[in-house]
Amino acid sequence: MKLKDRVAIVTGAAQGIGRAIAEKLDAEGAKVVVADQNAEGAEQAADVLERGEAVEVDVSSEESVGAMADKVVDEHGRIDALVNNAAIVPFIPWDEVDLEHWRKIIDTNLTGVFLCVRAVQTPMREAGYGRIVNIASNTVLAGTPNMAAYVAAKGGVWGFTRALATELGADGVTVNAVAPGLTATEGVLDSPHKEAFEFVQSLQAIPRRGESEDIAPTVAFLCSEEAGWVTGQMIAVDGGHTRH
Repeated sequence: MKLKDRVAIVTGAAQGIGRAIAEKLDAEGAKVVVADQNAEGAEQAADVLERGEAVEVDVSSEESVGAMADKVVDEHGRIDALVNNAAIVPFIPWDEVDLEHWRKIIDTNLTGVFLCVRAVQTPMREAGYGRIVNIASNTVLAGTPNMAAYVAAKGGVWGFTRALATELGADGVTVNAVAPGLTATEGVLDSPHKEAFEFVQSLQAIPRRGESEDIAPTVAFLCSEEAGWVTGQMIAVDGGHTRH
């Protein structure tokens, strides 16, 4: 098992890609903290894990994120891996984007990543070991419509990943990003994004729907010791959609 006895936090893990990541890290031997604003969903996701526990967190709140990190360190003595997956995925035409919407998306999808990294970096640097994986999106490569604030935030996650890798590498902490393509999560299937599957599949090298379980193995690798020489990278996990 790649992650035996490691302690990992996965945000936004109550469902979708985050839940698949939590299950994969658990299968690889990690103690997984299922962190989500949906407390009931986090409990349900953690209950099916062998070594899971649930923590309610609002990643846009400095206080909430700090309490989460303190709780994990108090209980386990360390934080080995952080997967920043929590995000809001909107569908809104550019002409309808106002400042309130923009700030809401940025606060969760980009500032939330900043707050979580800042909360876990000290125990990682003190231990001389850490794995941070930020879930970006291939929309930053495709320029996907009806998602302007989301694309901007995920582009920021990509740039932040590269900068953090430079800042933290000397302390044994790697920072990478994974960029999923259109994925058949509960949220996507309950939104207008579901109408894009046929078109997106025509652009992919592998012509089928992406599933949450397709994303998790790459994240697990980047969370492992095997990925110790990989940092500052964004890996598109999208069936070859953005190979063009």
